[in-house]
Amino acid sequence: MTSFSSIAVRELPIFPLPEVVLFPGRPLPLHIFEFRYRIMMNTILEADRRFGVLMWDPVKGEPATVGCCAEIVQFHRLPDDRMKVLTLGQQRFRVLEYVREKPYRVGLVEWIEDEPPIEDLRPRAKEISQLLQDVVRLSAKLTGQEIELPEQIPDLPTELSYWIASNLYGVADEQQALLELQDTAARLERESEILTSTRNHLAARTVLKDTLGHVADE
Repeated sequence: MTSFSSIAVRELPIFPLPEVVLFPGRPLPLHIFEFRYRIMMNTILEADRRFGVLMWDPVKGEPATVGCCAEIVQFHRLPDDRMKVLTLGQQRFRVLEYVREKPYRVGLVEWIEDEPPIEDLRPRAKEISQLLQDVVRLSAKLTGQEIELPEQIPDLPTELSYWIASNLYGVADEQQALLELQDTAARLERESEILTSTRNHLAARTVLKDTLGHVADE
């Protein structure tokens, strides 16, 4: 086996999921039914209740190399030893190598963190929070539905960046890229671009809807 004595590593059971990217601090409910993963969960529950979640890439036919550790916080056993578990994202990790493939993958991983910021990112985080509010307001106006943000949205820059990334839907590859970034400022900047584009698109649609509505009323 390759020597990785110079960096902090540990073995971690790996749970690959298609189109799913877990972020630190974010919940992930799972229904465990495959036999190999039922074995995994029973083993984990007797240890530290932690395993690694990696996005499975159906194109490459392999999991990503960067993922997020999940900790089981609640579980409920179902008939046939199936299980419903609620997990919470913890640290991010990078897979260095696989030490076992059966009955489930076990990887040797190193933990990764964002680099310390060189500037105060709180003003940037506040701007992005406002962008988020604009997107929600315009979405509500466009759909005619009441849409509200949860009360407990993080205000600290890094935690906010994870929250926003976890709530992007249908763009797993984009989420994976955000997960792999080790620069909070860069992650917030990319999210600002996404939210700005979304806001502008929604604003244009809202203007069009209002214009068509006025025409219909005449």
